[in-house]
Amino acid sequence: MGADKPDVTIDDGQKKPPELRVVDRRWWARGESAQTEAVGERKPSYVEDLERRLKEAQSSLQAANADRRHTLEEFEQARVRIRREVGKEAERSRRAILVELLEVLDNLDRAIEAARRAESSSDEAQALVRGVTLVRDQFRAKLETFGVTIVPSGGLPFDASRHEAVSIVPVGDPSQEGIVLGVIKEGYAIGDDLLRPASVVVGRRE
Repeated sequence: MGADKPDVTIDDGQKKPPELRVVDRRWWARGESAQTEAVGERKPSYVEDLERRLKEAQSSLQAANADRRHTLEEFEQARVRIRREVGKEAERSRRAILVELLEVLDNLDRAIEAARRAESSSDEAQALVRGVTLVRDQFRAKLETFGVTIVPSGGLPFDASRHEAVSIVPVGDPSQEGIVLGVIKEGYAIGDDLLRPASVVVGRRE
């Protein structure tokens, strides 16, 4: 006898034979099934269109962000450049004012020198010289707070970059050749930048 097939019990107590599943194993049938599944997996055309638009929008957004960054960089560079130019212009204006103030200092120096040459021994004359000298020193100290310093000159070798020779005097001593023997007008500088060269007398050996 053959093996008995299992019976399936349903609710009413009756036995129902198991369902049979038929699988078509023909090779051409399998190919048709695969094509059907491939067609089913393909995205609808409107989804592809939406994805394409999304990529285009993302590309446009990236380009816009790049343009914005470039514009901001150019703006920052322009702002720095303008600030630098404004700073330079302000410095030029400040130095122009300082140069004009040096003329006032020159007048004080001349007044002191003239009073000393007068050799007046009166108390009034001596008090006047002391007063003008005090004002000159205070004025010079105020300029120093702006970084203004006197250019060293007297007794030093002539330096064309910092001295202006207004007079040449003959000397017999070889050690005085090219040496600043006198200062007609003091020179002033701010740091390494020259505000005004010193007007000097230079020795030259004959």
